[in-house]
Amino acid sequence: MPGGISTAVVGIVDSPEALKAARRLTAKEVDFLEWRADFLGTGIVESKIPWIVTARHPAEGGQNAMSPAARREALLEMLPSAALVDVEIRSLRGMDAVLGEARKAGVGVIASFHDFQKTPPASRLEDLVKQASDAGADVLKIATRTDSPGDVARLLNLLERSPLPLAVMGMGRLGMASRVMLAAAGSVLNYGWLHRPNVTGQWSARELRGVLTALRA
Repeated sequence: MPGGISTAVVGIVDSPEALKAARRLTAKEVDFLEWRADFLGTGIVESKIPWIVTARHPAEGGQNAMSPAARREALLEMLPSAALVDVEIRSLRGMDAVLGEARKAGVGVIASFHDFQKTPPASRLEDLVKQASDAGADVLKIATRTDSPGDVARLLNLLERSPLPLAVMGMGRLGMASRVMLAAAGSVLNYGWLHRPNVTGQWSARELRGVLTALRA
């Protein structure tokens, strides 16, 4: 797996305040930083902590209504600074140039899916794994709303069965609990806020690191 990630903590850089917080972090506190170009543009800064770069689709939480072309150009511009690039499954077909350049540069590819309303049925989740695998992604990231034990159980079951490395997390009522359970069960990337949460159910990156460290003790 690119970057050797294993139950890694990711700090989300989605505001000037989050960037200030990121500058104070050390590699002992987070494993990766995620640069959200839909919030901050492409002026990515140098960091000793590896960058995940993304320009989120508006239908999956992206800001500023970036067009497909603008998102594609943003990702291409940021690839030289990236360890990993995140492209939504819905956008993969239009991002061939990004995927090709990422592979040439040795940048890992995260295929992602976000559902802020529900956790889809198992058949849909399994289809996401197939789509990501067929596209040659290195990791599939799934973030869904988890309001019931059944929602969490579906994600845990997918994590156990998937042949592709998964970064899986919940939002909503059981979001915080699900994130700890899924990380403990092997979710390879686990996201936390640096300034303030932008969805319900998120831990701060520092809190998440502390919880996961305690679990490993």
